[in-house]
Amino acid sequence: MDPGAHREDVTATAVRRRLLRTVIDVAPVFGFTVSFAVMRRLAVALALAIAAGAAVCVYRLVRREPIRRPLAALGLICVGGVLAARTGQATNFFLPSLVVHCVTGVVTPVLLVLGWPPMGLLVGAVTGERTRWRRCQVRRRAFTKGNLVILAGHLVMLAIQLPLFFSGQTVALGSVDVLGPIVLALAALWGWRIYRRAVGTHRCTAHDRPSAEISPCVERAS
Repeated sequence: MDPGAHREDVTATAVRRRLLRTVIDVAPVFGFTVSFAVMRRLAVALALAIAAGAAVCVYRLVRREPIRRPLAALGLICVGGVLAARTGQATNFFLPSLVVHCVTGVVTPVLLVLGWPPMGLLVGAVTGERTRWRRCQVRRRAFTKGNLVILAGHLVMLAIQLPLFFSGQTVALGSVDVLGPIVLALAALWGWRIYRRAVGTHRCTAHDRPSAEISPCVERAS
């Protein structure tokens, strides 16, 4: 079996597993949104969100799963909680995630134009291939095409959430934010399929292919 194809199959499996884990990772935002919708008490909603975020981290730790993403999400929750608590505006709880979408929407097109699609960088990092995929023009173009879908997901989320944020619709904004990670995970899976379709039966030449076998370590980055 071609080692490159094996690495790509393992990466696709990791994307599917990440999609399943995303359902658990949205628990903090879901808890915040539901509690605020029912009680309209910001302090209670923030406490529940932080507690849920910590619980997700503990759950992943007990199962010996990577916790970098839950920890990063907990960090964003804490930052959003501080902003909301200081301003008294519940919508500010979602400001960090809006900033992430904005930065992604600005930085990604620049990287695509420069020939450094973030999707390729991520896949290279988790498989150990690093940036050697850039030697192959077919794969570089394929990563760019797949990355466009992920970029579109961020832009769609931003287009929906910004009007809700500026109009102060906390519950509606939270409902959309809960679906955000799922939408982005689906976009990543769709983008991966586009990449595989664009690559097709192409196999890199000996010059393009990495000089040694690379053991995939996708689970560590999930």
